Amino acid sequence: MDLNKELLKGSTGTMLLSLLNRGDLYGYEMLKELERKSGGAFALKEGTLYPILHAMEAEGWVEAYWSEANGRKRKYYRITDDGRSLLKEKKREWSEFRNAVDLVLREGRT
Repeated sequence: MDLNKELLKGSTGTMLLSLLNRGDLYGYEMLKELERKSGGAFALKEGTLYPILHAMEAEGWVEAYWSEANGRKRKYYRITDDGRSLLKEKKREWSEFRNAVDLVLREGRT
């Protein structure tokens, strides 16, 4: 599926927070989970992911930590309480936005 990148721009951070709200993830795992959950529609590159994560970390919405598993050290990310509050607000905004767009796009008159 080839979606307009402009549609993705404003919602990527919210989708990442939503993934992290379900559990801690490392970068590659986050990319694969986003792609899987979106049915392949959102296949981000690492060069897109990490600047977003670093910005969210600077804002205090996520925090990073290192963990070792199977002899590999990986940087994991987890959502913070501030990130959960932001996610709740962004979900509310998205719902209102989606409903308004649906009203405009509906065919016929209401």
